[in-house]
Amino acid sequence: MRTTLDLPDALLRQLKARAALEGTTLKMLVRSLVERGLQVPGAQPSASPDVASALPSIRLGRPLNLPRPSNSALFKLLDD
Repeated sequence: MRTTLDLPDALLRQLKARAALEGTTLKMLVRSLVERGLQVPGAQPSASPDVASALPSIRLGRPLNLPRPSNSALFKLLDD
């Protein structure tokens, strides 16, 4: 099956260079990388990797009881 991928220029250059260094085609390299990625146990796709990986997560074992801010308090935060 054929498909079209829309990759950033820098990523495409990196893939082409790696394919050349490994002596393979771009098509075979991408196929190999996708297959390996799918074989990783517990790998979960994220909706937006840039956002998901940029923010740290801390688990405290219990939920925090924080007061719910009013709409006016939220708007004030956005205006500052």
